[in-house]
Amino acid sequence: MEEPAESIRSDRVDLRRWRMSDLDALERAIHESLDHLVPWMPWAADPGRRQTAEFLAKCHEKWETGGEFSYAITSDAEVIGSCSLMRRIGAGGLEIGYWIHPARTGRGLVTMAVAGLVDAGFRLDGIDHIEIRHDAANHASGAVARRSGFTEIERVPAPDGPLTSGESGIDVIWRMAADQWRTRTAGTTAVRRAR
Repeated sequence: MEEPAESIRSDRVDLRRWRMSDLDALERAIHESLDHLVPWMPWAADPGRRQTAEFLAKCHEKWETGGEFSYAITSDAEVIGSCSLMRRIGAGGLEIGYWIHPARTGRGLVTMAVAGLVDAGFRLDGIDHIEIRHDAANHASGAVARRSGFTEIERVPAPDGPLTSGESGIDVIWRMAADQWRTRTAGTTAVRRAR
């Protein structure tokens, strides 16, 4: 199965495939971000070292099977967050997920990471749309989708209701089509791929 590049440069951030050697850096980033993550990420309620190691192992397994491509978001070689391209919304589509250390918010770094993921996703055969999904109460995630050029297409009840203290139980779905991305990026070279 075709896969994206293992490293992507997007403006001021580098995305690189997660490695087991990232355990300490990821554990530190999660621990320092807990207040920021717990309201939105169910896994953040129990962020022990074993769970973090299991996450990295699953990242490797899912990459190899082509189901999900997860990256460390880095800036100046420091791990500052995580993002993924996930094959869980049906044929022709990918979903993007992301989080970033709270000390790095407000600088456009997640938007840069999303641009890299979108570019990599649309380079894969058969991908004609990419989505971002988040709880309606998570305004920061919605702002990233909007700034990245996605279009809100619907709001639906979350299948399992609210799972965290911050969630409303309403999922907002944003979409970008491949032709929309090509039009948006015509003539730019902000995103570069590397192997």
